[in-house]
Amino acid sequence: MERGNEVGNYHQLKVEEDEEDGLSTVPSAPDGSPLFPLMETRLYKRRWLMLFVFGTFSMSNAFMWLQYSIISNIFVRFYGVNAICVDWLSMIYFLTYIPLILPVTWFLDNRGLRDVVVVGSAFNCIGAWIKTSTAHPDMFAVTFLGQFVCSVGTVFLLGIPSRLASLWFGQQEVSTACSIGVLGNQVGIAIGFLLPPILVPNVDDVEELAYHISVMFYITAGVATLIFVLVVIVFQEKPELPPSQAQAQARSLSPDQYSYKASIGRLLCNKSFMLMVLTYGLNVGCFYAVSTLLNRMITEQYPGEEVNAGRIGLTIVIAGMVGSLICGIWMDKTKTYKQTTFAVYLLTFIGMLVYSFTLNLGHMWVVFLTAAILGFFMTGYLPLGFEFAVELTYPESEGTSSGLLNCSAQLFGIIFTISQGKIMDKWGTLAGNIFLCVFLLIGTILTGRAHLTSKKAISV
Repeated sequence: MERGNEVGNYHQLKVEEDEEDGLSTVPSAPDGSPLFPLMETRLYKRRWLMLFVFGTFSMSNAFMWLQYSIISNIFVRFYGVNAICVDWLSMIYFLTYIPLILPVTWFLDNRGLRDVVVVGSAFNCIGAWIKTSTAHPDMFAVTFLGQFVCSVGTVFLLGIPSRLASLWFGQQEVSTACSIGVLGNQVGIAIGFLLPPILVPNVDDVEELAYHISVMFYITAGVATLIFVLVVIVFQEKPELPPSQAQAQARSLSPDQYSYKASIGRLLCNKSFMLMVLTYGLNVGCFYAVSTLLNRMITEQYPGEEVNAGRIGLTIVIAGMVGSLICGIWMDKTKTYKQTTFAVYLLTFIGMLVYSFTLNLGHMWVVFLTAAILGFFMTGYLPLGFEFAVELTYPESEGTSSGLLNCSAQLFGIIFTISQGKIMDKWGTLAGNIFLCVFLLIGTILTGRAHLTSKKAISV
């Protein structure tokens, strides 16, 4: 851990650090003196524990998002409903987020990080237990209720990575920490692609199928319960001393100096940020559609390959994890937000094109390869959006900016999933994927042409 040297309120600050971080500076006036009073800062090793605990909560919730859709053909037959009903078991996550994000963001700003994570993990746990009673063909409405309760938990977690990173981590670690925070969600998605096809095989006997579904639901509920207990016992609001001078200055502000409504108003008037909200929504909305409809894409081209559909989804996410970490480290080193965002967006569009036109070639190894390329860039874009938004909107609340980004993503996720599903039903998988390519192209053009200039954040 490191401690900043107190050398008086208005003298240059030197920070002694070990091998974890580089040197830090504070903004200075023309005469060389700091613009803000210098305060004691410290990095605590338990910051990594906070990140791990949050990551496990995010992982559990993300798994439950996909545990129906990746074996949608099985649940369509088991519950006796049509495919769009099963798709809504995933899309309810998107729909719930949109009306709840503003009140949850207000809750985050007024009650703090710990209360938000505790409440979110409680919803996640309750929803998981509701679903344990729904392994019966007549219980679709109840399983939908359980999934809805879990989706409320999502609202309490998606905007947390950037806030957690800024509250606990040093300036040279923030982008990497945010990437790792997003990584927990991606691990959950990966497990959600991999395990359901293994735990719930496509068998004809309804009673045997109900048994396998019940086992999956009880495992999910047990894990969610353990995570809730871990959050309650371990998770803390913030360290005793701030990790950076920027956080020290933020702590010195009185509550009267911050207005949630005024912050929302400033964000909505920030043209660069609002364009970022649009382009982020287009990209991540495409990812949500691909994830939700992946089972249908694969099984239509390769009948009986439910397990491989899950493995392909796993490939997308694992490649995305690598992309997220590389992008986070690159951003920490270079701070080239605009250039990196544009490059990753363009490569996402190219990856989607290649995936779309090779899916029906009849070679499963080609699908795995192109899915990995797509996932590396499409999923790798997630933490980039969070960090670029924070850079564009500083000193506004990270939770508020992240919340608006995610709201856009959920909205486009609903639109793209429903639209692509209908296009696939009428014209086939290729037409549905080209539909997504068109919007990724629009997002790439907007990202490339926009003269986005990020505000210089306080460097500490």
